[in-house]
Amino acid sequence: MTIAHEEAVIDAAAVDAIFAEARTANSFAGEVSDEQAQAIYELTKFGPTAFNSQPLRVTYVRSDEARAKLVETLSPGNKAKTASAPLVAVLSYDTAWHEQWDKFLPVYSAPKAMYDANPEFTATTGNNNAHLQAGYFILAVRSLGFAAGPMTGADFAAIDAEFFPAGDQKSFLVVNIGQPGPDAFGEAKPKFAYEDVVRTV
Repeated sequence: MTIAHEEAVIDAAAVDAIFAEARTANSFAGEVSDEQAQAIYELTKFGPTAFNSQPLRVTYVRSDEARAKLVETLSPGNKAKTASAPLVAVLSYDTAWHEQWDKFLPVYSAPKAMYDANPEFTATTGNNNAHLQAGYFILAVRSLGFAAGPMTGADFAAIDAEFFPAGDQKSFLVVNIGQPGPDAFGEAKPKFAYEDVVRTV
């Protein structure tokens, strides 16, 4: 029992499943239903973002044709596990996320002008907040009893050209999803201690 288990308001099993015992899976089994795929997003969306902006977009890759095209964009070590995963998600951000301001923050529209006037700032904000949501996405996958295999080893420009040719989304992460398969987990890697990372000023 760690201090995290002792202080958590969720039970120890949940702490282990979502955080303490969860690890990146490298092989997968089972199936992920459409309902379960939706449930992943339905949990992800509750995480906070700047101005409630929610710029993350999720593309679930299910068809054999789309999967083959995605696999071609991945680094060699990621190809086989992605080809065999029950479900694969491409995470991206909406490059025009601020144009939906009336949907995500209708009660306070004044900041939209700041983004309209600064495309670079708009892109940075969208990218940063989508990455924030990607963390929620992985935790949502784990909370539903699945293992996640997030990967940045990919040619994201090629992914964008294949899946988002209009330029309306920019991808940044590929996530394999499913039940852990045989030998899914290697030896646990060391994590930094609190004292190595945290300071109080």
